[in-house]
Amino acid sequence: MGDFNLALLIVAIVVCVIVFISSIYLLVNYQHPDDANQAYFPKFVVVFGLSIAMISILMLPADVANRHACRHSIYNGACNLTLPMKDLWLAVYIIDAVLVFFIIPFAMFFYEGDQDKSLGKRIKSALIWVVTTAVVCALVLGILYGVIGKVDFSVRHLSSATTTFPTSWQFSNNQPCIGNTARQCSAYTANAASEKTWTMRTTFPEYVVALATIVGSVLFTIFGGVGIACLPLGLITAFIRRPKAVITRSQYIKEATELGKKARELKKAADALHQEERSGAKGRKWRKNVKAVEKELLQLEEDVNLLEEMYPQGEKAETAWAFTVLGYLAKFILGILGLIVSVAWIAHIIIYLLVDPPLSPFLNEVFIKLDDVWGLLGTAAFAFFCFYLLLAVIAGAMMLGLKLVFITIHPMKWGATLMNSFLFNVGLILLCSISVIQFCATAFGYYAQATAAQEIFGHTLQSLRGIKYLYKYNVFQIGFVALAGLTFLYYIAFGWRRKKPSGRFQLST
Repeated sequence: MGDFNLALLIVAIVVCVIVFISSIYLLVNYQHPDDANQAYFPKFVVVFGLSIAMISILMLPADVANRHACRHSIYNGACNLTLPMKDLWLAVYIIDAVLVFFIIPFAMFFYEGDQDKSLGKRIKSALIWVVTTAVVCALVLGILYGVIGKVDFSVRHLSSATTTFPTSWQFSNNQPCIGNTARQCSAYTANAASEKTWTMRTTFPEYVVALATIVGSVLFTIFGGVGIACLPLGLITAFIRRPKAVITRSQYIKEATELGKKARELKKAADALHQEERSGAKGRKWRKNVKAVEKELLQLEEDVNLLEEMYPQGEKAETAWAFTVLGYLAKFILGILGLIVSVAWIAHIIIYLLVDPPLSPFLNEVFIKLDDVWGLLGTAAFAFFCFYLLLAVIAGAMMLGLKLVFITIHPMKWGATLMNSFLFNVGLILLCSISVIQFCATAFGYYAQATAAQEIFGHTLQSLRGIKYLYKYNVFQIGFVALAGLTFLYYIAFGWRRKKPSGRFQLST
């Protein structure tokens, strides 16, 4: 037993090191060349935030493995030798909340500050915004915790009379209790009037995690519901809309000339906005025009990339075209596999969560059978489904961000991602990761039973006063499935259309 727990601790340390190295790898390869050898504090926040997000997703499978460590123990107190998962959960999610609501906003305000100002003024400006946010959040959290920071558990008072022990023990569904004359116990037949509500105050860290989960659940329902469909279907439709053949040189010159003209117009508009910024005219109209320029720049980059795909150049043009074809084929294969996983997720939500009582444990039973084949096989499959859900959230955010005017999208691009875009996406991932874990702990409650995560997310959160009704009536699950269905219909209606270089420039002067 002690050896198993020691092995689990070693695996946890190794995984944390791998996660940290992976975060550095993503930062180095995605960062924009303009941020090289500078912006070290935002980079530290990005690496730390990505590490916390990935570790939080992996903690639920670790929690299940931690439970297995003492499942077959033969002495009391064996579970005390395992990892203190409840304390680790609370620590990770308190750090998550601090990063999302304080550290990342400060880093973004500091990074986006006027570069002409001194370092001290940029720090002062960022601190003013963050301290104001901290005071408001502290007041709101304190008031809410003092007024409704309680959990209401439904309990039933059971009692029965005593009876002498029989000479033989016979139990069945019709006679679940001791005694030959009384067919059922008094406690077994307790009436509904004996049900009462047991109220207790939750701890403040658990309450902070609960409220952060609610905020994340709203985003998770929107982005995850859309992403669970658009992640695989987007890959499949990209294959359907792929360029079937290389365009002619005359067509390329025509399109490239048009895009070059739009690029010059966009540069001229950007220079004008920069001059306005230097003069101090940074009003609402200026910010609106900046967002318009950013949106048009994204559209221009997409058009340029698509044009380069349709007319590869250089000495290895044929090789580049071959890799393009293979890339679209890989997207098609991954899209088919992802579609199977997405359908399994939706079916599991309907069968296990929305139907009362559940029709079947479904994926829970699959994981258990995989564990019987090999101890970590079910845990690995469980971790994959959790990670896939987080990827769906990111895919949904990317899809909706370009279409919803109230969201400032910061796309992640290989070798061309600025630190403010990095920080924005890390904050989004951190906020949604809480809800992903809560959703997985609920959806796989049968497999993850008796874990510390289920105690926090499956009992305390779903019994919290004022919040429990959102979970009682499956508001988030219903919204998730509904948005997934609407997104699927959208792709059926419009996803097959082939995308062409638009060459559009719609910035209002």
